[in-house]
Amino acid sequence: MARTPSTMLPLETACPDFSLPGVDDRTWSRADFQSQPALLVVFMCNHCPFVKHLASGLAQLARDYQPRGLAMVGISSNDAQAYPADSLEMMKVEARDRGYGFPYLFDGTQAIAKAFRAACTPDFFLFDAGHRLVYRGQFDASRPDNGIPVTGADLRSAIDAVLAGRALSAEQKPSIGCNIKWIPGQEPDYFK
Repeated sequence: MARTPSTMLPLETACPDFSLPGVDDRTWSRADFQSQPALLVVFMCNHCPFVKHLASGLAQLARDYQPRGLAMVGISSNDAQAYPADSLEMMKVEARDRGYGFPYLFDGTQAIAKAFRAACTPDFFLFDAGHRLVYRGQFDASRPDNGIPVTGADLRSAIDAVLAGRALSAEQKPSIGCNIKWIPGQEPDYFK
């Protein structure tokens, strides 16, 4: 199982705009979340063992924090031709089966993944009320093969700080996961 780390986009980066179709047959954009005190963007997919490992934890995170004001979206940017399990139709099944209570969006052109400098699944980007990046790091220290329970401790701590108006430490551990499955010839320049 290949392990790709997050690119660790610079803190204070403005959240890139996006407008993408979701599993609910609606198009979602960043503007839909303007009034929220925090926005979490998760690059994820259906087939990745790292995402599968924490999928129930992601669903629980949404249930715990959306009532407190967190806006959360999942984005799948994988090449769905090469990985049909990550197609929009299969994302609909995955969202239903996993109980994802957040918009799960499909980035078929991979332009949004590139705008975020996303590298892996899962890759987490937490923005404050001004849509400035305050956290890009791991969900927690659990991995599919290390025996550490999935708690979401790192990300939960970051969300708690943002919702309370506290500053976060710049010392953040990168997320680790499968690389985004790029369309052949479309690999972003930040990997070259």
